[in-house]
Amino acid sequence: MILYLHGFRSSPSSMKARVTGQRMAELGRAAEFICPQLPASPKLAMELAFGLVAGIAPHELTIVGSSLGGYYATWMAEKLGCRAVLLNPAVVPMLDLDKHVGVTTAYHSDEPFEFKREYIEELRALAVPRVTQPERYFLIACTGDEVLDYRDMVAHYAGAKQKVVQGSDHAISEYADYLGEVLAFCSVTGEAR
Repeated sequence: MILYLHGFRSSPSSMKARVTGQRMAELGRAAEFICPQLPASPKLAMELAFGLVAGIAPHELTIVGSSLGGYYATWMAEKLGCRAVLLNPAVVPMLDLDKHVGVTTAYHSDEPFEFKREYIEELRALAVPRVTQPERYFLIACTGDEVLDYRDMVAHYAGAKQKVVQGSDHAISEYADYLGEVLAFCSVTGEAR
């Protein structure tokens, strides 16, 4: 089972979420891919995510998280003992997101998106100072990420499987090129390691 957690102001319509879901469908595994619309509140996002995977054994679950979703995926993987794939993950979002407090719109719609000041404290409550079992993590970090510093990611996930992509961008525009490795790490059969 793959739980995909999108990034800040994003949605299940993001390119990486769609590409992953499409590949799972092509493999006949669409029922093993969950990608919810996460609420702006980190606390509510985690309640939703935990509810969706309740009862799934840790060895049968991989959480794939992009940007802020990578921060969430790390916290969940530490709590559940499952694998996680981090795609240009936020490491300390409390610092980066403070300037985004207020009302704006989501990236893939005209829906209002409100990020409240109290959400900064909710994010702080999900901090993982150091991953306990780095072998359960696969990091894809791009040196050309225009939003987050890839060096923070590499340092935070020291000891984990890491793919440092020279150049690219925060969205990982060529993500489809790495999807086979992602799914192999998720133990999805049909994908080469």
